[in-house]
Amino acid sequence: MPSVRHVAVLAAGEGKRLGAGRPKVLTPLWGRPALRYPLEAARALQPERIVVVAGKHLPAIQAALAAGSGADVFFARQEHPTGTGAALLAAREALAGAQGPLLVLYGDCPLTTPDLLSRLVAAHLAAGAAVTVLTVALERPAGYGRIVRDAAGQLVRIVEESDADAATRALTEVNTGVYVVELPGAFDDLEKAGRDNSQGEIYLTDLVALTLRRGERVASLRCDDATEVLGFNDHRELAQVRGLLRRRILDRHLSAGVEIVDPDTTFIDADVRIEAGARILPCTVIEGDTRIASGCEVGPFAHLRAGTVLMAGAEVGNFTETKAATLGAGTKAKHLSYLGDSVIGANTNIGAGTITANYDGKSKHPTKIGDRAFIGSGTVLVAPVTVEDEAVTGAGAVVTRRSVVPARETWVGVPARPLRPRKDS
Repeated sequence: MPSVRHVAVLAAGEGKRLGAGRPKVLTPLWGRPALRYPLEAARALQPERIVVVAGKHLPAIQAALAAGSGADVFFARQEHPTGTGAALLAAREALAGAQGPLLVLYGDCPLTTPDLLSRLVAAHLAAGAAVTVLTVALERPAGYGRIVRDAAGQLVRIVEESDADAATRALTEVNTGVYVVELPGAFDDLEKAGRDNSQGEIYLTDLVALTLRRGERVASLRCDDATEVLGFNDHRELAQVRGLLRRRILDRHLSAGVEIVDPDTTFIDADVRIEAGARILPCTVIEGDTRIASGCEVGPFAHLRAGTVLMAGAEVGNFTETKAATLGAGTKAKHLSYLGDSVIGANTNIGAGTITANYDGKSKHPTKIGDRAFIGSGTVLVAPVTVEDEAVTGAGAVVTRRSVVPARETWVGVPARPLRPRKDS
């Protein structure tokens, strides 16, 4: 896979049409902010440095990426929203002294793949170009800059739709906004770029004409799959991107040997890990950093939230919700239960209607259940609470906070107390 030394990810969009009060690139997409996807695609090319360019929301973006951005990610601020060219120029200080190819991406394009980026970099290097543009042909190109070529098929300029005449607007090959450019030349050209356009902005597209004027080569690569360069500006576009990304995640698990009985009703976050041999039944939602081992069965109508770990052969069934819960090998929670902040041993049965009451209004508290325990239907475990190995709770028992149900004892009642043998009168 061809590598590129530097990457700039433009992430200054405010997402006003989404109306969520957050920057567009922090829109949640299957457990990750949208920006994480192009960052990871870029990182697959093993760059020395990735620069994220943001506007007034830079602190929020830095905070959102703090746990997973990596030492190779740097940040730059675009003080004023004066165009894509100005956004790239904002990265100049963070890339001081950089030479060679720079890959330019967008933070709201989560479907771009490492393979596509690799092919773009390879095309740039093979052509010996100063600028290489990723293009795509669209049946409905409205809103995109048009690719204008000469009689020999050479790309000669990119015209923004607002500046295009009728003939240019009729063109269907468009600019995706993804480029490979050579440094420091691209920065020098943008410093000289004018704002003689309808928006009064510095366009990144001006690099094409400026590069040709210097007598250097401009190349292009046409993307075969338009979905790989889809971005989103409103909820309709976001829904389309979310659906495509969801199916990509499901296909990854299916290809890895996970049985997903009905992909149309199954929703799995990007960071979920499922081993081959697991079975996911319909109408199931699996979120966050959940881990599911081989031989597990989940669903139907199950909801596994962040921090869930299912050991080999564990089963979570109808209308059961888990959060920060570990279920040991062979443990079953098949019906109508909530298991939060819990560690449950191996081969334990969680009866229908069991609730771990983990929240007291101020703090979350843990529940610990040992191996081969039997939790009767309708049990409420008021955390913090411990149920030891092979202990039993009767149906409807309420085990109060800070209780310890000793190994092999049976507790029943409200509040639950040890069940003692009945004495003959």
